Amino acid sequence: MNGGVLYLVGTPIGHLEDITLRALSVLRGVTLVAAEDTRQVRKLLDRYQVAAAVTSYRQHNARRKCHAILDELAQGRDVALVSDAGMPGISDPGAELVAAARRQGFRVTCVPGPSAAVVALALSGIAAPTWWFLGFLPRRAGQRRRVLRRALGVGAALVVFEAPHRVLATLADLAELAPESKSALAREMTKLHEEVLVGTPDQVRQQLARRFPDGCPRGEYTLVIEGGTPVRATCSPGDLAGAVNLRRASGESVSQAVRNVADAEAVPRQEVYRAIRLQNAAASPPRDDGD
Repeated sequence: MNGGVLYLVGTPIGHLEDITLRALSVLRGVTLVAAEDTRQVRKLLDRYQVAAAVTSYRQHNARRKCHAILDELAQGRDVALVSDAGMPGISDPGAELVAAARRQGFRVTCVPGPSAAVVALALSGIAAPTWWFLGFLPRRAGQRRRVLRRALGVGAALVVFEAPHRVLATLADLAELAPESKSALAREMTKLHEEVLVGTPDQVRQQLARRFPDGCPRGEYTLVIEGGTPVRATCSPGDLAGAVNLRRASGESVSQAVRNVADAEAVPRQEVYRAIRLQNAAASPPRDDGD
């Protein structure tokens, strides 16, 4: 196999001393380090006097930078791909580059390191012989609830990444969908102010809201949800139609009411419209065709 080697290098999720000896050796030996955030990786490289050249490789420039990195490999130069924290390619850019490098016959290997998902699962105290990693949930409320409902129905423990401005909403969704599930929310893992909040989703939400009444601080939040707890049943057609009627009575248009009910119950809009048609059909008097 000709050309350079693409190294996928795990980096600390918080504490800079969690870097491995092999990772430092690889970072010192490569020609180029491709990083999601060059400022972030520079803190790590400067800490350990690593003088490698750094280039950005993130979601918005991944396609263009992929070609440039492949050119480096074609010229026999080794490249290390890193993310801001943890393993590259896990809820971070990297999969496209790995696939392209393999297609062109370059060697791809991994230098394993910390993973926020695994650390949070260990800290949670939640027994999880089987668990699903969902990464970041959809931003839209309806889509997020649909993903959570499907995943909760499987019965495995779930590990989720969430942004600070959406974490309270996600916990509120869980409080409705699986109110009795044991949950653990971890933040600042491996750092000085590491914190893990444990309880039902609503208890965790209330603890977090009390801790940060002006909004959750920046950083990545990792949520672990116990598997095997009952999931609240979906609304019946009658419930969906009734919810639309209540919203209509408060002044919403049909389309607004349908959209809001669909988002709140994490069901497709077509299902809400179908419930309305069923209600209308049941309310219509039977036809008298006569003799």
